[in-house]
Amino acid sequence: MEQKKFDFNSLIGFLLIGGILIWMLYLNKPTEEEIQAEKAKTEAAAKQEAEAAKPTDEVTLAQATSDTMNAVKQGDSLAFEQLKNKLGSFAYSETLPSATDATTVLENDVLYLEISNKGGYITEALLKNFTKYDSVPVYLIKDGTASLNLQFTSENRTLNSQELYFEPTLSKNGDDQVLSMKLKTSENGFIEYRYTLHPGEYMMDFSINSQGLDGIINTSQPMYLDWQLKGYRHAKSISYENRYSRLTYEYDDEKHSKLSPSGEDDELEKDVTWMNFRQHFFSSMLLTDTPFKEVKLTSVDLVKDEEVDTTFTKRYGAKMLLEPKNGALSYNMNMYYGPSDYQIFKKYGRNLDEAMPLGWGIFGVINKYIIIPLFGFLTDFLPAGIAIIVLTILIKLMLSPVQYKQYLAQAKMKVLKPELDEIKEKYKGNSLKIQQETMKLQNSAGASPLKGCLPALLQIPVFYALFTFFPSAFDLRQKSFLWADDLSSYDTIAELPFHIPFYGDHVSLFPILASIAIFVYMMMTMGANMQQQQQPGMPNMKFLMYLSPLFMLVFFNNYASGLSLYYFVSNLITIGIMLVIKNFIIDEDKVHAKIQVKKATPKKQNKFQRKMAEMMEQAEQQKKAGKR
Repeated sequence: MEQKKFDFNSLIGFLLIGGILIWMLYLNKPTEEEIQAEKAKTEAAAKQEAEAAKPTDEVTLAQATSDTMNAVKQGDSLAFEQLKNKLGSFAYSETLPSATDATTVLENDVLYLEISNKGGYITEALLKNFTKYDSVPVYLIKDGTASLNLQFTSENRTLNSQELYFEPTLSKNGDDQVLSMKLKTSENGFIEYRYTLHPGEYMMDFSINSQGLDGIINTSQPMYLDWQLKGYRHAKSISYENRYSRLTYEYDDEKHSKLSPSGEDDELEKDVTWMNFRQHFFSSMLLTDTPFKEVKLTSVDLVKDEEVDTTFTKRYGAKMLLEPKNGALSYNMNMYYGPSDYQIFKKYGRNLDEAMPLGWGIFGVINKYIIIPLFGFLTDFLPAGIAIIVLTILIKLMLSPVQYKQYLAQAKMKVLKPELDEIKEKYKGNSLKIQQETMKLQNSAGASPLKGCLPALLQIPVFYALFTFFPSAFDLRQKSFLWADDLSSYDTIAELPFHIPFYGDHVSLFPILASIAIFVYMMMTMGANMQQQQQPGMPNMKFLMYLSPLFMLVFFNNYASGLSLYYFVSNLITIGIMLVIKNFIIDEDKVHAKIQVKKATPKKQNKFQRKMAEMMEQAEQQKKAGKR
């Protein structure tokens, strides 16, 4: 049998044949131009198939092909008739040279706006003098994040202005720029949006008027102006910014309300005069001289998870019912795109300061008439961080008489502690008798825990007013102090590789310092109280002493560093004032001597004290009777 051997020549032959085949395939591969042509051919076929599958009643102007539009402009009567079947008399607006997506620019030294021919509304709003936390310019509107749509009935058709083309005319009126955007049915028949931008102003005039549309617009049918906006994120902490992004509005003769800052919320309101789509430190507002009869207001929270780097905070909406007069539209309004700054809002009047989250009732009054003017005065010549410290010092000095009374009451209770301990030992097991004798002793000595609590209560309105002031203080935005690069946001001394619920993914130093100061202060004020026996029904002082600093440490980690700086300085000053009062003003021996004199002096009980004493006596007698 012949043995098979490896044929080296055959292997070489196969390799040569394979190489030739590969070379031929390479030479015959399609060029880049041929690939692109084939791709375009495939996409065109798919598009034609998709268009053929669409129902006829879904074809709108926005879906009309460029060939049809060009045919209309070139005088194609058949194409014009097709367009007129969709739009009626408003088909005329599509025959004009302005029927494109071009935009017109309005700008002054603080505001840059672009208004589109399509829809006639603002498609870009840039604030020139501000940047975001990452140094990117502040846009309130960009890339389709806002729309303004007039919905009306015309010749048995429901039309939407955002799908139609306006004709722009830009002119000057003195130093003002005036842009007229007309949605035309003829040369003399139109709906007009008119924008007037003043030099150096964030507020501009805006009006909607109609002319020569008798028999074209059916004013007996509802007409709506629908304003929609998605709020961009501008701050480092999206959860903190989102907390203060909120839709606020005025209605029914200067009443004010707001939608929820979380989840989804809506409200149907009557006689609305303005609405503010607030994005924390920036606002987009619409104001009207003629109240809107009815407005459907909506707010949707777009921040679902604070750990996700989200682009938007809220989606706002306002659908306004318009009321034509004598068959025509006539609304004089204003638009505002600018900072949520109390001083600017106050300058424009119209209760716009109510759009600021300054607290209700007495808290808002303190902010408007004391805190804001004082802080504004200080920031005129001091850096923001130093202004906070000086503001804190001034407030603590104003409240020092109240704090003196508070500490004096605590000193009296401390002096009485030995006698109170004697009462507890003498009537041990009889809590009612202990309470009765304690009240007698305190009354005769002129000392009471309530006298220490009341001064503290008087300070609460000021503290809460400041708590609402700092998060809304525009003057703190992007102002640095020590290690904090922005006092309107949190300071960072360390980044964490993970996220802690409620705390965040970073470590802020100012909340830590404020927590330590609060803990020392509470040790000074509660130390003596904790040595006393815990009274039934009374809060656990030791628990409170640890809870308050812990609360500050955790929840303020994402708050404005300016607020934490205030609490830190405030508690340091409080500790200092208490030490001064204790060591240089109040002499406990003298307090004790005065108490003894007061105890020896017969004191007439007031009506409330007599009533309380009688009730306790009756309770004591009933208790004794029950034991028999």
